[in-house]
Amino acid sequence: MENILEQNIGQLVAKDYRAAAVFKKNKIDFCCNGNRTINEAADAKKLDKQKLAHELQEVLSANTSAEVDVNGWPLDLLADYVTKKHHRYIREKVPVLLQFLDKLCRVHGERHPELFEINNLFRASAEDLEMHLQKEEHVLFPFIEEMVAAGSQNHSVNIPFGTVENPVSMMMDEHNVEGERFRKIAELTNEFNPPADACNTYRVAFAMLKEFEEDLHRHIHLENNILFPKAIALEKIINHGAN
Repeated sequence: MENILEQNIGQLVAKDYRAAAVFKKNKIDFCCNGNRTINEAADAKKLDKQKLAHELQEVLSANTSAEVDVNGWPLDLLADYVTKKHHRYIREKVPVLLQFLDKLCRVHGERHPELFEINNLFRASAEDLEMHLQKEEHVLFPFIEEMVAAGSQNHSVNIPFGTVENPVSMMMDEHNVEGERFRKIAELTNEFNPPADACNTYRVAFAMLKEFEEDLHRHIHLENNILFPKAIALEKIINHGAN
């Protein structure tokens, strides 16, 4: 029981993503703030540690293979997966959600003024995320692919920005900004629960926001807890081999 509480949250979710459901249920951030032990997070939230440990062990011991295990994938494949699955998801859902949120503000804004803040937060997130995706797709991910090729061919790679840790640090800072925005959106939406007088568009919009947040958490987890640490480690291996 004590061993699981001493584990690093991000590393545990990287090994078995099923743990994420337990952390989400207990409102423990496993993506942006995954670099803590479960003990530390439980103390901060004043949670029952024995109950939390039991929930984690129950989930992790279940016999299921439904979740894709990406931890052993090559880094170029993982970067491509993030782009094709999660970046594509953002670009598909953002225009629909913006349209729904604009409509909710027009129709329900007088009775529910919080909708205007929700709309503003999501709009800011959509704009910043598009720039974020561009930086990953045109700068960081191509460099990770170069490193993978260099590692397999045992030769050095030209580093245009000093070290891969520089763009990684920037991406993680931007992840933190989005994490804070969606925590605020979750609070304003009562954890994505529409009010009693909500119409169908209202309910669909809140369901889509919840799905968007869940996909973003998975997206950030894959980068912060798997792709980025392994990219930093690979760069060190390549540099060591080139010296």
